[in-house]
Amino acid sequence: MCETCRENPFDRFRLSRRKMLIVAASLLSVKAAGAKEEKRKEKKEEKKEEKKEEKKEEKKETNAPPKPQNVLSPDASLERLLKGNSRYVEGVSLRHDFKHEREALAGGQNPYAAILSCADSRIAPEYAFDSGRGDLFVCRVAGNFATSEVIASMEYAVAVLGVPLILVLGHESCGAVDAAIKSLRDDKALPGHMPSLVDAVAPAVKAVSQQAGDVLGKAIRQNVIDNVGKLSSATPILSAAVEQRKLKVVGGVYGLRDGRVEMMA
Repeated sequence: MCETCRENPFDRFRLSRRKMLIVAASLLSVKAAGAKEEKRKEKKEEKKEEKKEEKKEEKKETNAPPKPQNVLSPDASLERLLKGNSRYVEGVSLRHDFKHEREALAGGQNPYAAILSCADSRIAPEYAFDSGRGDLFVCRVAGNFATSEVIASMEYAVAVLGVPLILVLGHESCGAVDAAIKSLRDDKALPGHMPSLVDAVAPAVKAVSQQAGDVLGKAIRQNVIDNVGKLSSATPILSAAVEQRKLKVVGGVYGLRDGRVEMMA
């Protein structure tokens, strides 16, 4: 048998120790490179997740109410109003930081209560409830009655700003109600556009006109009651919020002499 035939055919494929070490080193190098690439990818994913979380936090901060203390339930809102009125009556109003409130409110608002008040210059809800900027969403019209525009404004306050409480605020010696009483009694129209005030307040005046005693005072109170009912039942937004207990509509009468707000049941 020749030398070539005697050779083991697999010998030519056998690797030397040195070559085996080289192959092993190469495999380890490839594996290490793969692990390094995998680690790099993991870090990249971690950074992506971190950025997502940062964006979420930024969004939370952006969506955070400018005055967190104004996020209240209807009952808590009413309690806060009454405490503010008590301070006002006693002459111990809080010191308000208007400068920083302006800064906080530059990008938005979240009042804790909405008020429908008479336009009478002696009535200033922001003072009467010792409130700061951005605390109260106030609509004012002589006779404190709810027009379509007032209802729309209150809908905005409730649906967009999240207001949990609406207060209809009448007051003693209301000139608009008194004018309506006299106009109806004497059957004499007021000048200009003022008859529209009489028309709005007339239902309350007529409801108490045959009652004995202080007709003006009773008409003022009845007017508040009528407009509490009107706002509470205003569809679709306000009535739904009331039914869901997200909103409370209440009434009160402001005393000109002492500044105290008498709440009505």
